[in-house]
Amino acid sequence: MQLGIIGLPNVGKSTLFNALTKAGAEAASYPYSTIRPNVGIVTVPDGRLTRLSAMYKPKKTTPATVRFVDIAGLAKGASRGEGLGNQFLSHIRDVDALVHVVRCFEDENIVHPGGNIDPRRDIEDIDIELIFADLEVVERRIARVAKAAKSDKSLTKEAGLLAALKEQLENGGAARDYVVADEEEAAILREIGLLTSKPVIFAANAGLEDISDGGADGGHVAQVRENAARSGSEVFVICAQIEQEIAELDDDEREQFISELGIRESGLDQLIRTGYQLLGLMSFFTVGEDEVRAWTVRAGTKAAQAAGKIHSDLERGFIRAEVVAEEDLLACGSWAAAKDKGLLGIEGKEYVVRDGDVLLVRFNV
Repeated sequence: MQLGIIGLPNVGKSTLFNALTKAGAEAASYPYSTIRPNVGIVTVPDGRLTRLSAMYKPKKTTPATVRFVDIAGLAKGASRGEGLGNQFLSHIRDVDALVHVVRCFEDENIVHPGGNIDPRRDIEDIDIELIFADLEVVERRIARVAKAAKSDKSLTKEAGLLAALKEQLENGGAARDYVVADEEEAAILREIGLLTSKPVIFAANAGLEDISDGGADGGHVAQVRENAARSGSEVFVICAQIEQEIAELDDDEREQFISELGIRESGLDQLIRTGYQLLGLMSFFTVGEDEVRAWTVRAGTKAAQAAGKIHSDLERGFIRAEVVAEEDLLACGSWAAAKDKGLLGIEGKEYVVRDGDVLLVRFNV
C-alpha cells in the first residue's frame, strides 16, 4: 500500500510523517520546509503474523509494508504558481490513496496560511488545486491523443473518455465521481493516474483534548467529518505532535502512554486499518522454518493470483493451494494437526482467498 500525504503548509504533514515512519523528516513551523518529497516505509502491525512467527520460529519474519510519500504543502493558487506551485504533485501520482492532513488545532505560534483555522475552506482549497492539476494532465493528453487518433482508430474510446473527464473537472467534480462505462475505460482511467481519482483519507490533526475518549466529534473535527461524509471519504483523528512522542517510545512505554492519554490505538494503526478498509485490502500468510510472511492483496483475489503475488512461477504453474485459517492453525499447533482435524482445505485456482488464510501453494513449471 502506498499513501501520499498532502495538505496546506503548516498543518502538521511532516510531523505526522515523522511520527508514522520515524524517518526524521524536517518539520518546521514555516511554509514549504518539505522541498524534496520525504519517503518512508513502515511495517504493518499484525498480531496474527507475530503469533505465527512465535509458533514457527523462522529464520526470517517479513511483515507487509506501507510506503508513505510526504510532499511540500500546497498553497491556495498553486496551479497559478503560488508558493512552490504544484511541481511536487507528480511524486504522488502512483500512490493508492491520498492522506489529506487538515489542521484542526489552534496554536498562535504556528501561522496558518489562511489566517485562521477553517477546515471546510482548507479542504476546498486543496480540492481545487488537485482538480486544476488533473485538468492540466487531461488537456495535454487530449492534444496528444487527438493527433494520434487520426491514424489509430483504437484511441477513439480514450478520446471520448478524456473529453468527459475534462468536462467533469471543469465543472468542479473529481475524477473519482466519473462513472466508467466498462473495464476498458476503468483501465484507461487508472493508467492516466489522476489525483482526484484516488480515494482520500482525511487526517484531522487536532489538539490532545480532541483525541482522548469523549472528544473528536466537535468543533473543527466535525467539519472534517461532514466533508468526508459528503465525498465518501474516510476520517481518522490524530494529534501529530503526540504521535511523534509516541513513536519515540519503546513498545511497553508506548502502550502505557497511549492508555494514560485515553487513546484507543496509535495513529499509525488507525491509518493502516483505515487504508486497508478504504482500498479493500487484506492479508494472507505463508509459513515455514525459513520465513513467515504476510502478503497484501485486494479482497476477492483468487488463489492463483495470490500465488502470483509470491512469485510469478507459482501462478504460471499453479496446481492447487492447501489452505487453513490462521486461528485454526494456531489452535492445532501444527500444519499436520490441522490436516488431521479436517481444517485444511485443498483449493483450486478459483478459490477466493480470505483475510487471515495461510497458504501452501503446490505448483509445477
